[in-house]
Amino acid sequence: MFRYILWRLAVMVPTLLVISMLVFTIIQLPPGDFFESQIAELQAQGETANLQEIEDLRHEYGLDKPIALQYVRWVAGMLHGDFGYSFEYQLPVSEVVGDRLWLTILVSMTTILLTWLVAFPIGIYSATHQYSWGDYGLTFLGLLGIAIPNFMLALILMYFANVWFGVSIGHLMDQRYLSQPMSWEKARSILSHLWIPVVIVGTAGTAGMIRRLRANLLDEMQKQYVITARAKGLHPLRALVKYPLRMALNFFVADIGSILPSIISGAEITAIVLSLETTGPMLIKALQSQDMYLAGSFLMFLAFLNVIGVLISDIALGFLDPRIRLQGRSTK
Repeated sequence: MFRYILWRLAVMVPTLLVISMLVFTIIQLPPGDFFESQIAELQAQGETANLQEIEDLRHEYGLDKPIALQYVRWVAGMLHGDFGYSFEYQLPVSEVVGDRLWLTILVSMTTILLTWLVAFPIGIYSATHQYSWGDYGLTFLGLLGIAIPNFMLALILMYFANVWFGVSIGHLMDQRYLSQPMSWEKARSILSHLWIPVVIVGTAGTAGMIRRLRANLLDEMQKQYVITARAKGLHPLRALVKYPLRMALNFFVADIGSILPSIISGAEITAIVLSLETTGPMLIKALQSQDMYLAGSFLMFLAFLNVIGVLISDIALGFLDPRIRLQGRSTK
């Protein structure tokens, strides 16, 4: 196991290096840069741009250098903790992301916990009461949750909240707290707004987890070792929890690789619809405006979390399921 972890950590270095090349190349594919986009936008509005000042900024941040030198400078800066400067927000990238990061983590972690708390009991009930009326009803609700996109559900709730109650359910806090430091009043405002995005974002994830847990658990419950455990008189609950449920959790552990980056990125489209102060809208805006340091550094952070998450899930699967061998050796 220790040798396997060391080998995976060594492989992470070239993996992240290749990802950084791909991210930088894709960001650079559109013609021009952030400053050229700003010049075109000012000219479209009938305003004049200070071309000399823009050229000085382009030279200061190395955007007039060859692409290869820009890439080396960007990677070297990240290795030293310097993620660059956001031209859109006119702040260092770390400050721009830091203001939104903890709100994104709060929404994502609450959504994940709600998903687990709801999906596990329902999935276990549906598997142990197959083809019952409860199973049919919960299956219908699960399929409905998967079929409705999150952003459409957000639009529906926003419409009915405005029509029925005359209130707006957008944002994560009241407008007067947006630029204020954290306080008890601001925290209460965030908690009062938090349940709306959590319910909306968690609907599809909960429905999908219910379906997968039910399918995996049904498959395990039909295997010979479960029949043998029941024949030996093992209590039904113990026979369920100790053996088939443990094996049915493989998909849950394997999802850790995607859970970690999703905690940071959040549900981008839903966040835009609800005007949430999270990192999702920030990333999309940075990509649209070609704010290369903000977009590139954030994408690299997501890639790093993805690689770490996959490593954690692989190690956890090795402990959870004795049938999985990380060393790659065949068993007799």
